[in-house]
Amino acid sequence: QVQLVESGGGLVQAGGSLRLSCVASGRTFSSAIMGWFRQAPGKEREFVAGITWRNGYTRYADSVKGRFAISRDNAKNTVYLQMNSLKPEDTAIYYCGTGSSFYKSDYWGQGTQVTVSS
Repeated sequence: QVQLVESGGGLVQAGGSLRLSCVASGRTFSSAIMGWFRQAPGKEREFVAGITWRNGYTRYADSVKGRFAISRDNAKNTVYLQMNSLKPEDTAIYYCGTGSSFYKSDYWGQGTQVTVSS
């Protein structure tokens, strides 16, 4: 079993920045992929960014490329999502997930709300 706890969400004006954190505990595996996903009201959950624990390889959704950056601290079992130049359409609940795929996770955190005002 893996436990994931997100933090760092909040309310920010358009153009602002936020940094989300996700701490993993339990049966984490070095071969796993950590990812950030988001779900806006009335929409399906979508992939935002992912990173491999082992070598730090990253992948991003087209909608956030150049604005968001995912990183990891293996010693702290923590993954971060630095979000810059935020837009109102980035408003969503952001979830941390982990699994063997970038686009599908086996375990999820409880989510953290990000609201971007115009």
